[in-house]
This record gives sequence, structure tokens and C-alpha cells, in this order.
Amino acid sequence: MDTIRSNTNPWVPYETEVPHSRLCDPACGVSPAEKLSPEHLQLLRNAFTHLKAGAQLHENKPIRRSGRNRGRNEERGMKLEEFGDVLRSVVGPDVEDTWVERFFGEVDISCSGQVKWQQLCSYLLLEYTERERASFPRAALIDSQPQIRHCSHNKREPTVRVVAVSHPPPLRYLSVSKGGQITVWNSGLHILKSLGLAGDPTEEVANTRRFRGWTTDAIYLGNVHKVAIATDCRDLHFVNVSTANVFEDVHLFGFRSVPTALCYWHDVQCPERPSLLLLGDEKGGVHLMWFLNPYKGLFKNPSKRDRSGPQRIFFPDLVEHSDMVSYRHIPNIHQEPINRVMFEPSTKVIMTSSESDTTSVVFMNLTLKQEPYIWKFQQGAKCFDYNASLQLMVTGGCDRAVRMWTRFVTTQPVATLLGHRTTVLDVVIYQPVGQIISYSRDAELRVWDISSQHCLRTVRLQFPCQQPGRIPEHGNFPLLLLMSPPHPSESHLVVGCRDYLALLGLAETRRGGGGWLTENGPKIESSPGLSCALYNPTLRQLATGYADSSWSLWDVETGKRRLNILNAHGEEELTCMALDSSHRRLFTGARNGTIKVWNLLNGLNLHKLEPVNDSEVTALTCLRGNQLLAVGWSQRIAVYDIAAAKDMYVKADMSWKSNGVHKSDILAVCQCSALGVIATASHDGEVIIWRLETQGPTLHLQRGVAPPVDCLLFLQHRAGNRTLRNRGVLVSSQAGCLCFRSINGQTHTYGQFYAPDQPGERVFSLSSDQSKNTILLSGDTAGWLQIWDISRYALDVHDEPVHERPPLLQCWKAHNSALVRVEVLEVADRWLVLTASADATTALWTLDGGHVGSFGQEVMWNITDPHTYQRKARKELTEERTESHETGVTVKSQVPDPTTNNKGQTSQEQRFSAESESDWQQNRLILKDKFASYLSNQI
Repeated sequence: MDTIRSNTNPWVPYETEVPHSRLCDPACGVSPAEKLSPEHLQLLRNAFTHLKAGAQLHENKPIRRSGRNRGRNEERGMKLEEFGDVLRSVVGPDVEDTWVERFFGEVDISCSGQVKWQQLCSYLLLEYTERERASFPRAALIDSQPQIRHCSHNKREPTVRVVAVSHPPPLRYLSVSKGGQITVWNSGLHILKSLGLAGDPTEEVANTRRFRGWTTDAIYLGNVHKVAIATDCRDLHFVNVSTANVFEDVHLFGFRSVPTALCYWHDVQCPERPSLLLLGDEKGGVHLMWFLNPYKGLFKNPSKRDRSGPQRIFFPDLVEHSDMVSYRHIPNIHQEPINRVMFEPSTKVIMTSSESDTTSVVFMNLTLKQEPYIWKFQQGAKCFDYNASLQLMVTGGCDRAVRMWTRFVTTQPVATLLGHRTTVLDVVIYQPVGQIISYSRDAELRVWDISSQHCLRTVRLQFPCQQPGRIPEHGNFPLLLLMSPPHPSESHLVVGCRDYLALLGLAETRRGGGGWLTENGPKIESSPGLSCALYNPTLRQLATGYADSSWSLWDVETGKRRLNILNAHGEEELTCMALDSSHRRLFTGARNGTIKVWNLLNGLNLHKLEPVNDSEVTALTCLRGNQLLAVGWSQRIAVYDIAAAKDMYVKADMSWKSNGVHKSDILAVCQCSALGVIATASHDGEVIIWRLETQGPTLHLQRGVAPPVDCLLFLQHRAGNRTLRNRGVLVSSQAGCLCFRSINGQTHTYGQFYAPDQPGERVFSLSSDQSKNTILLSGDTAGWLQIWDISRYALDVHDEPVHERPPLLQCWKAHNSALVRVEVLEVADRWLVLTASADATTALWTLDGGHVGSFGQEVMWNITDPHTYQRKARKELTEERTESHETGVTVKSQVPDPTTNNKGQTSQEQRFSAESESDWQQNRLILKDKFASYLSNQI
């Protein structure tokens, strides 16, 4: 067998991808697998292996049989009626018929009409595995390769603290080095500017004042847009960040002890209230500075307006600023320097930590009227974090353990999380996903699940400053957790190691799990770009695939979403879709070459198909016997036998004679069972016809350099008609030109015309009423939909191809972006048009342009009740078209060949738009009457 492989292990993309999540519609009710206990399964096995279908079932007593009979009877299948009777005898007589039918359909995925024991076991195994995987949480860290940046201004000194500055927007980061160097970064960790802290003016030499101390901590004062920086010179530097020009504003010096940890709180709801700055010091005390009028300033303005440099305030002179600031000192809380300080405003509790064995962590009330809570453990705490809503505290220290504590129990931790090999330097609680992130001195991040206390992920950050056998130097506060800032809208984790910073993205919800679809879920308008879509006529559902590797199922009769699969191919964009012959299985292809098979009834992943290589899969089609044919950038044709697949992983069959036939990436594929052929089209414009029997090429259409073929469509009714199959049965789209081709006889091109309303557009999707092939739908890249009358088009033999347009029956702008998919479908005895756009919107229309609704809208429609249709939206679209004078409805003119340049195309469109308003209105009335008559006679 001829195969090509880019890796020795072709299954690596599946093994390393982010697990998918399954979200189901609550209306589906309880899964059949949830109702079955182990006792029920034993009874079901007895029923399937019993010689007589109506025999009495005996729990845990399988009937003894010879080996020959056992093998034969275990494969005996049950039809729906018999399966229902067995379920009622096992589960109970109150089992509903709808539940039995759903169970039977989910197991009989190939629609064979019977269920076998082996099929039932495979279904239950997949369902139980999916539920177990969904119940296990996934780590919040989503970046496999974090952004790592070097801060050259640090001069090889470690970064003490990184703070996030949100004003003025956009978001910026500000890092403070141990030597007092301040660096401003944008949200992508690119340096914007740098400045140094001002030194003592008495040491000014040659007009320079170099800062000669070490910084200990920094904090962002959000309501006044300043950053406070503490140093071992027993002072505070206030840096103004309210403008793009960052500068030092105030220098408060002369503290009695060195401030080692900072915390700041202000009331977001009542900004006029005083704000509080807390300073933990090296002697174990806490300083409290209440800023009484923060919007007027932190301190009194200096008397001299012409001062150069920051305003200097001697700490003993702080009483002169009593109108602006109030000061208080609480001494001797710890016996060691305070390394963390936090404030809980709702309970007015000050939280501090140190490396003391006797006062490791202390929670004390601001009023000092209550006894403090004191946690004691060996070697104390190097760091801690507290979450009020969870009533949870987490500590880390030199003993390498991460401990979880409840709010009011100080004697024993809830759990001790072991795994770090060096001192834990920092911990943060990430509440949105119920996880803890810890960081140790050897640059190792660990993500822990709060509920299960399991380590979900370990990330060893590869900073360039790391050397083998040496522990890199860190600042006092290496982690910054930034949750849902306004710019950008994602959560991030910033990690500092020596003079390097790493930026990692965080998931804001649990990833890889499962659950139910909710009414307050994400709106369609905020979804990522839509890349593929198709209609399932059996289940009357629309399947849509997106660029973020998710896909959804929608009910066409109501517009409601029934199923949503997240991370279907990890994080790879979905590129194409196809249905199996039973319309119960969905095939999805991705940009990295992976292909998966899904059960449309319950969202289970049935199979993973071997990638030909790591290049994009562009198109899929299912042949007879459930053989899947895949094409893409590999320029090869791969076949997968789904009917014979017994395992999760299915190998590729490369026996088709496709090696070297296409000289460019294959972009489209379409099959015609009546003629026993498939057609493939490539980026260089070549269309090749292949015989299914020989698996080899039989006809090459349009050789040479030409525009890429965007889509192919076989007109199945014509192909099945003996008198029409030699005419234009294959429609291809190139640069907006639709070409009708024959694959038999000497004449291959029967007609071609430019379809879009505007010049320079392309057509990505085609559809026809395949029972008669009387109309053709085309959707262009400008969002316009055209319905053409092709009942007589491309049927007559001419010396040269016909370049006239067929009659245009209807045309309207369905979406604001390119139409990825258009389909004409029959639902509840009504002919409708389905459109899907790259802007992630999908809609349903009547054939005369009436807007039924958009999938995912708040108010659902009833397909049998036209009063529930969104007529107003269609009216607005009609007015838009009237105002824009987009005409060309009845104009017939020559269209340039797509293999040539596009100069003639522009002139043709100018002819279309040159009609007068009166002519267009007259044509519109004639067209309306003609289309009404057409609908009644043709469809």
C-alpha cells in the first residue's frame, strides 16, 4: 500500500491536542447510559447471548453453551421492538418509547435496523469514557509556548514585581527591577519605555542622582493611577502612570523600618471614600496609610511650582499632610519580616505572612478588638493567597509543600499538595476554574485542582537565563495573575525570572469537560469565524464548523442549538465537513490534517483517522459503503473504510492512483454516483475526473494556469437522465465565473457566466434542487445570494460555450461577509434556502427571499407557522438593495473566460450597473410575477 507519512508516529497530533468538550441540549434528557447499572448490563448480556429471545432472564447466571453456539449467538442482533421489550424487562415497565428509540438509534449508528451486543458494548464504553473525561478538570494554562521577553534595562538584576496598568488604555505592564529600573511593556510584552528611580539629591554628582538601594515591592494604585514602589532605603516612590509619559511624582522617605510588602485597596463602588495603603515591614509590623481625598491628591501639593524632580516628603513631617493622609502603625505582628500583606474589605481583616514558625500567617481585624487567627507551621510561609468567596487560603514555602487552609481552622490544612522539588516562591488562586497555580524556584509552574487536590499540569518554563545545575535568581513576587482585564479580554499569568518575563494565557472556563447548553450562552455574533457548514436532511439539522475548532448542531425547524463540541480538533481550525450514508455520523477535517468521526445523536467521537501528513484537509465526501474520501494540500486522495472500522484509530488507504496527478493543492471534491465518478479540483484551476471502479484519472479538464477552483457541484438529476448526462452536468466556480461542463463526449464546456453582483468577487458555494435541477443557488464573497433558472441552461450543443447568464430569479444580500455554504432544502413541505457566512451567522430563508430567522436568535421560529418568521429583517434587506441600485437582473452579455485576465469582467459589471432606476423597477415587477409562476410550476 502506497502511503506517505510526515512522522514515524502519525497519531501524535491526536495525542497532544487539547481534549474536546461536549455540551448538550438539556431537552435531550438523561442519557441512556446513565440509567443502566452494572446489574442491568449483566441482564442485557444474558438477553443478547441467550438462545431464545423470550427466555427468562437470570441475573448473574449466564447460560452455558458450546463454544460454537456461543460465538454465533453473541452476534445475534435485536430489532427495535425486541430491544424495547428487553429494556422494559431489565430497567422497568415504565420505560418510554421515545427513550427506547433514542437508545436504539444511538447504538445502531449505521442504520442497519438491529443492535448487536458488541455494538452496545462499544457505545457504552465510549459514553462512560466521555463522561469520566468530562468530569476531570483541565488545567487553566492554555499556552504550550509562552511568550518570553528579555528586559535588558534590568542590567541582569531580577524583576521584583510586575503590575498591570489599565489607565490610560490600552493595557500595559510595568516591571520594577531590584536595582530600581522601571520598564513599561505593552500587552504583548514589547518594551515601550524605561526609567530609573530618583536617588538622594544630596548625592547628586554631575547633574545625576543614581538610585543606590534595592527595591522590595511595588503596587498599582488604580483610582489615582500611580505605582508605589518600596525600597530598602526605608522609603516609598510614587510613580505617575496616568499618561503615556511615566514619571516619578512623590518620594516619601524616612520610615522607621524597611517596607517589605505592599497592598492597596479602594472602593470601586464609592470612589469618594478614603483608600488604604498597607505596608508590611522587616520588623513584622504593618503600616496603614489612609488617603482621605485620593482624587484631590495623596499629599499636599508643594509650595514651589517650579520644582525639578519628585516632591520629597520626610516621613516625620507626614503630620503636615493630615488633611490628606491618616497614618497608623501596628507593630510586632510577626517575629520575621513580612513577605505578603492582603486586606479583606468586607470583614476589615488584615492578612500577613512571614517565614516564622510561630506566626506563619496572621489574620487580624483592623480594629484589633478580636483575637487574631494565627497559623503555625515549620519554616513558615514564603507566600500565600486568599479567596473570600471560597473561604480558602493557600500557602507555599521552603518545605516545597503547597497547603490549602479553610478560613477559620488554623490547626490543620485541608490538603497538602506535594510535587515541587524546590522552594515555592508564589501561589495564586484562580477562582473561575477552581484551580491553584504555584511557582517554585526552579522555574516550574504547577496547576492544581481545588476540589480533587490533583496536579493537573506541570510546566517547566525555559528561561534563557537558566543554567544546568543552577537555580535562577528571582524577585520577591514572581507571579502576576491578571483576570479578565478590559484590554485585552483574556486572563493572563505573568512570570518573572531574573531579567526575563513570560506571558501565559489562561482559560476563563473549564476546558475539556462537558455539560449542558444554557440559555445565557455565548451569542452567535460573538462566535469565531465560520469555516464550514452542511445540512442533514434526515435529522433536519444544520451542522456548522468554526475557526476555533468547535462545531454545533442546530434544529432547522426552530433555530435552536442542540449540541456544541468545543476543541473538536484541539485548537486547530475546522476546514470541511461531510455526512456518512446514514446521515448519523459527521466527518470533520482540520487544518493540521486530522479527521474525526462523530455520532450526531450524542456527540461522541467514534473514530480518529490517520493523517496523510500535517497539511490541511480541504474537502471530504462519503462514497458508497461508508468509505470516506479525503483531499487537501497533500495533493493526494486518501480513503478510509469506516464501515469496517472496529477501533478508535483508522488507518489511511492510499491505493488511489493520485500520486503526482494534481500538481497543486486540491481544494474541492464532488461525487456523482449515477456516472460512477468523482471530480477533484486544485488551486491551479485543473479539474480531474476519476473513475470509482479503477481509482484512477480518466479525464483532465482545463489544463494550464487558471484561477483556483472554489467549489464543484454535480447536477445529479441530469447525470441520471440518459438524454442529459452528456450535457452540462458539472458546475465549477472560478473567480466568480460558473462553468457548466460535460464529462462525456467531445464538448466539455457548455456554458459559463459571471455570477456575483459586484466585480472581483468569488463564489464559494453552489446548490441545486437535485431532484429536478431546475434552479441553481450561488453565494458570493460579498454576502449576496443568487437563484438562477437553469432548467434549460447548458443543454444545447453549440460551437462555442454560451456566455449568457441564465434567468436570475432572485437575488438578495443574505449576510455581510462571504457565504461559506448555501443549500436549497425541503422541510415540512416547504422549500427553503439555508445560508452560512464567514461572519459566524447562519440564516434560513424562503425561496422568494423572506427571512425565516437566524440560527441562535433569542426568539425561535416554527417552520410550519410563517407568522413566526422574521419578516422585518427581510424588509430592511430589500430597502438596502433598492437604495444601492444593484441591478443586472435580466441583462445578458458576454463573460470573459476564467482562464484569462479579469479586465473584461469589470466592463461587464459596469454594463450591469448602467441600467436606469426605472428600468430596474420594471424588471423587478416582471421578475416577481415570473418567479411566483415558476415556483408553482417547477418545484
